[in-house]
Amino acid sequence: MSEQKLQFIDRISSAFGTSLEMTDEQGTSRIFDLLAEFQIEAKAYAVVQDEDGEIDVLRITDNAQGEPQLETIEDDEEWENAMELYDEVAFSDELEEEK
Repeated sequence: MSEQKLQFIDRISSAFGTSLEMTDEQGTSRIFDLLAEFQIEAKAYAVVQDEDGEIDVLRITDNAQGEPQLETIEDDEEWENAMELYDEVAFSDELEEEK
């Protein structure tokens, strides 16, 4: 897992800020806090937290105009890989702060 290089980026925060309003498939809008953005090889991801404290990871892609957008990750393995890599970095940062 740790063999893949994670690089933090700021595509979503630069375009939209760190408080994101997103609409689900049923048309319901919800507010999410952007916790982190990172890239693994050629794929980019955003970690978001909803008002209830639930954390999710979404893929960052470009729309037809070349602007960043977020999309749900349908592949369980890809989602787990991205979340595990983020957890490793976030957890190691917390350990460093405690020292």
